[in-house]
Amino acid sequence: MKQSKIKTAVFPNRYIQGPGAIGLLPEWIARLGSKALIVAGKTALREIVPKLEKESPQSLMVTGFGGECSMKEIGRIAETAKNADCDVIVALGGGKVIDTGKAVAHELGLKMIIVPTIASNDAPTSAISVVYTESGTFDHTIYLKNNPDLVLVDTEIIAKAPVRLLVAGMGDALATWFEADACSRSGSLNEAGGYCTQAALALARLCYETLLLHGAEAAENCRQNKVTPALEKVIEANTLLSGLGFESGGLASAHAIHNGLTRLAATHVFFHGEKVAFGTLTGLFLSDSPESLIDKVYGFCRSVGLPVTLTQIGITVPTEEDLRIVAEGACVDGGFIWHEPYEVTVDRVVEAMKKADERGRMYLTDKPDSAIDF
Repeated sequence: MKQSKIKTAVFPNRYIQGPGAIGLLPEWIARLGSKALIVAGKTALREIVPKLEKESPQSLMVTGFGGECSMKEIGRIAETAKNADCDVIVALGGGKVIDTGKAVAHELGLKMIIVPTIASNDAPTSAISVVYTESGTFDHTIYLKNNPDLVLVDTEIIAKAPVRLLVAGMGDALATWFEADACSRSGSLNEAGGYCTQAALALARLCYETLLLHGAEAAENCRQNKVTPALEKVIEANTLLSGLGFESGGLASAHAIHNGLTRLAATHVFFHGEKVAFGTLTGLFLSDSPESLIDKVYGFCRSVGLPVTLTQIGITVPTEEDLRIVAEGACVDGGFIWHEPYEVTVDRVVEAMKKADERGRMYLTDKPDSAIDF
């Protein structure tokens, strides 16, 4: 009898979201260990850590994040935690802070608490750390032994962050359904090393539908620093639904093209989700998607402020050489793009990027204020 494919889904041990949720952090540090090292980004170090140190009954160790999730930074923080006999790592900040904290906890076998201060990516829930070179180019991925012990999302903190960060998170989350669907149709392994479950596909689809229904309203709420039902739903989509959907559903062309884009220095000042969004648009042309779907996705991107052209992610004069560098980076051996259920070549990726950029430029001219038709 032929053995069936083994399906796998993974989750963080606990997810907590809501206004003021960071007040639960001291309690959870005490539940999980006795001494925590907080790895904090610049804003968190300035605006959140002093209050935590004042109000926490524990003695907290704190180290600032160096700015890049590189092996050098992971090693530095691991040495700090080891020398201080810490048994809990708290990653407090954005995606690269989170990935660094997760990698340190993995290396040392410590408990892991993730406290995102922005909803700009789907890193918080996963057992994955994306590592870059010190200059910001994608280097490799570390697959961790465990998902975080706790993901603690304070929506009041996220509502105070720049709206562009929330929108970037929507760009990352936008790819979730398209990539999970591609992996399911091609029979590709997900990021947990198994095949996609019905649950993962349903969560990925819900992520997509939530963005289209509530994304524009949530962006406006965030611009006004208001925690509303729409903003709560989009924060959950960006963080939990996208995190579960990508890890248990799988990655494909959108993230592969993102990785290729990091080979061009001009894109480094743009956020992960902004580049992933352009990767999703490129994937629509790679897969010969119907016009109705292309129009819907471009409409969504325009409604929330995601990039739809290469110029909007720093490639102001895209040369054939530039596009080929990106496409070759997307098509590396063992890369995510091979999870797509259709033929992929470097030439096809180059042509799809050209079409995505051309359509985006047309969209900016013809439909500058278009809304979503969902």
